[in-house]
Amino acid sequence: MVTMETLITGVEPPILKLDGIEKSYKEGEGTLPILKGCDFNLFAGEITALVAPSGAGKSTLLHITGLLEKPDKGEITLGGRACGKLDDKARTAIRRNDIGFVYQFHHLLPEFTAVENLMIPMMIAGVDKKEARKRGLELLAYMRLEKRASHTPAELSGGERQRVAIARAVANAPKVLLADEPTGNLDPKTSHYVFEALEALVRATGLAAIIATHNHELARRMDRRITLEDGKIIELE
Repeated sequence: MVTMETLITGVEPPILKLDGIEKSYKEGEGTLPILKGCDFNLFAGEITALVAPSGAGKSTLLHITGLLEKPDKGEITLGGRACGKLDDKARTAIRRNDIGFVYQFHHLLPEFTAVENLMIPMMIAGVDKKEARKRGLELLAYMRLEKRASHTPAELSGGERQRVAIARAVANAPKVLLADEPTGNLDPKTSHYVFEALEALVRATGLAAIIATHNHELARRMDRRITLEDGKIIELE
């Protein structure tokens, strides 16, 4: 959809915008500031690496961006919609439909097969079972896992489980994908293969992604790199 901003400026607006995000946590009788005015724009089809040391606030930033936590101050705009002050029901609906999550641990449901793990979020979003299965098998085929569709997580390798988790994260065609150390539990060879699958899926679907990683080799392959310094987002060269 062509927006008024695009018509006026000739530039597509960001799919995700963080404006002045602040977040502190209680520490004893005082507070511990984590984010101190974070500003950031993410555009469709763009993969951004978030590289920062432990304790810098990466997970906090991803949780707020993914509407899992509310900021103390500032605004999150997703697809042109201000989300920072929405109630829990509205935030849950946006997370279900517009945001995909991938974590260091796959969090697949152990009693269900690979394709069933993909079907569940689609069916929760209202897709009928037959269509959900069709889409799920297509995604698994894209991730080169079509022969593993009927296998449970216990029957899959670590890299296979993570690829299923990535496919599940994009099952509902989100606008934004947030990944927190998605290859952190994998050996270097498997990490490389899983990231290639993730990158290909992002490029093919045109969604936007923020990937938190300690792997500088993988980070250098992404479109942009950012870090957190003194509670603010800094662009890296």
